Amino acid sequence: MAEAVKRSSYDPYRNISYAYDGAAARVLEPEVAQPRPRTRTHTRPRQEELTRPRVATREAGKVSLFAVGGFAAVAVLAVCILLSYVQLSSISHEMVQLSNDLVALHSEEATLRARYELAYDLRSIETTMTADGSMGRPQTGQIVYVDMTEPDSVTVYERTQEKSTFTQGIKEIVNNILTYF
Repeated sequence: MAEAVKRSSYDPYRNISYAYDGAAARVLEPEVAQPRPRTRTHTRPRQEELTRPRVATREAGKVSLFAVGGFAAVAVLAVCILLSYVQLSSISHEMVQLSNDLVALHSEEATLRARYELAYDLRSIETTMTADGSMGRPQTGQIVYVDMTEPDSVTVYERTQEKSTFTQGIKEIVNNILTYF
């Protein structure tokens, strides 16, 4: 098999034949064969190969009880957090159900109040009661007007407590115990 020659760059003179003796300029050959100075290829001095120093490995140590306890504590806390999220989810679900029930109850309350107001007609009750004579209209002497123009005020009276001594406190405790028996 023939080996493939790799050409990395374009050489315009690679296909030109130098053996042509036509009208074109010929390649002149040197008259005296002078030895050409040989070019020396520059060789780099050999560098020493770097080697990694051998590191002594240590033997595997024993597992620390503190590390095992730490991992166990983390696992317990993770389980507790998971359980708290489950509880939070169930409480949230209950809260949504209760809020839906509350909305339904509010709408039912409004309906029942409207039905209650329609069930009792105050004018018919008034005519019925005044016709029997069991109830009458107030006379002018029975009407009382309350003046609400002045601001409200409240007076709070505190009971004075007697200073108790140690012996009175013990007597009170004993009396309280004896009242139960």
